[in-house]
Amino acid sequence: MTGRAGDPGELRERARDWLRRDPDPQTRAELAALLEAGDDAALADRFGARLEFGTAGLRGELGAGPNRMNRATVARAAAGVAAWAGPGAGVVIGYDARHRSADFARDTAEVLAGAGCRALLLPGALPTPVLAYAVRRTGAAAGVMVTASHNPARDSGYKVYQGTAGDAGPGEAGAQIVPPADAGISAAIDAAPPVDLIPRGDDWTVLPAGVVEDYIAALGGLPLGEERELRTAYTPLHGVGGGVLAQAFAAHGFAPPLTVPEQAEPDPDFPTAPFPNPEEPGVMDLAMRYAERTGADLVIANDPDADRLAVGVPGRRMLTGDELGGLLAEYVLRRTSGPDRSVATTIVSAGLLPKIAAAHGVRCAEALTGFKWLVRAVRPGERQVFCYEEALGYCLGGDGGRPVLDKDGIGAALVAAALAAEARRDGRTLLDLLDDQARSYGLHATAQSSLRTRDSGQIAGVMRRLRAEPPRSLGGMAVDGAEDFAPGLRGLPPTDALRYRLAGPARGRLTLRPSGTEPKLKAYLEVVLPVTGEVGEARERAEEHLAELKGAVAELFRAG
Repeated sequence: MTGRAGDPGELRERARDWLRRDPDPQTRAELAALLEAGDDAALADRFGARLEFGTAGLRGELGAGPNRMNRATVARAAAGVAAWAGPGAGVVIGYDARHRSADFARDTAEVLAGAGCRALLLPGALPTPVLAYAVRRTGAAAGVMVTASHNPARDSGYKVYQGTAGDAGPGEAGAQIVPPADAGISAAIDAAPPVDLIPRGDDWTVLPAGVVEDYIAALGGLPLGEERELRTAYTPLHGVGGGVLAQAFAAHGFAPPLTVPEQAEPDPDFPTAPFPNPEEPGVMDLAMRYAERTGADLVIANDPDADRLAVGVPGRRMLTGDELGGLLAEYVLRRTSGPDRSVATTIVSAGLLPKIAAAHGVRCAEALTGFKWLVRAVRPGERQVFCYEEALGYCLGGDGGRPVLDKDGIGAALVAAALAAEARRDGRTLLDLLDDQARSYGLHATAQSSLRTRDSGQIAGVMRRLRAEPPRSLGGMAVDGAEDFAPGLRGLPPTDALRYRLAGPARGRLTLRPSGTEPKLKAYLEVVLPVTGEVGEARERAEEHLAELKGAVAELFRAG
């Protein structure tokens, strides 16, 4: 191939070579149209770079070319997984209901079979926690989940789970991969032949529906209490959680949830929620109105692959991920026993969990963002019973262990329902329980802000400037300490994040971190106030401080 990288002639040559080899008539037609139209900008976007495989696997927009998610990209990724796992290895494959997910799962099964692996396909479009469970249940070497989680409809993704392959440590099966597994798979992808030369086979197996039943049964080991009197409104946000959640509620004694009709069935276009993330403004409005209309005590939501959980009190408000994390943690710690228990949270989550852990006499570990790190934040001899991150992700266990080593929106929904039923018995709601925690531990109010950009250099520039010239104050609070996680702190792997400790009329902290899945710089804000009078008054003051802090963060972004 001649010419310089990014040269239009070279890009067209790459595109024509892709067109000759592409196994998919849809992306061949797309690419042929771009070549005929002479759309060099579109070709540069698709062929000027490629999706890189990392610990989050692959995630990107659907379309032709190496910088898109498509059947060719997926086949090469599957070849990389097969080489890493080795001949004869069992690999479980799951998929959601997004565009092309079933095709990508089948391609993965064929490539794995062609490499001599035992490909085990889940029996339909199912939640990610079922895949994570199935990797452990089957004793597989690895797992693959085709999902883009809560990304928009145009995206797809490819996550790999650790089984017995590679240098798996004890108790890691069913968790997402961490280094060096990602580097090994990435190198194997690079070494894979062109897509039309990758061997394929048809000797793969569809697992029986019993794997879902086994997963649901395993959730019975969670601390679910005794109370079941609860009326729940639910939305799967056009995703795959609805059927499994309904089965789980029934199996463990809860009344069937009342599902938002407009969002009940899987729909890859997400017509009522173009950005199907329960954290996004407006996404939960339909469910909250439905909950009020049906007289529900609780509203719950899963994201499209059902690994996240959002919870709200009808007629009042949604809880933040940190608020629900605090409530679930205390509920789990009240209903588990033993000096070997531990919990974990992330560097960007609220500072409440360490206080709850101390009150219950257990250790709280701090990990990097991502459940691949959280579920591994355990010392020898410890039993992790709870971990969470503020982005609505929760992994729960009971005295018998954790059924899933990943965030699990179905299991967390069961425990949240049990907690809400207990509160309902006492004439209370989850908001009353939040007030109790504020009185006990201080009010921890959190919020987020972000800089969205298509220029990754802008994000790097902001982080570089803040490292060179840290602010002296933010939102009326003095910066009385800073932590840079880039070199690695307190035994954590190095990561691009900064944290400022704040002091003044309130205490707090600000953590800045570039997103690993989206082109944005995320700011995590926290204000901590003691509660000496009415909790409502403290919440008002905290909101004022958060508003000032958001303004200060906006200035930081503009200066960058």
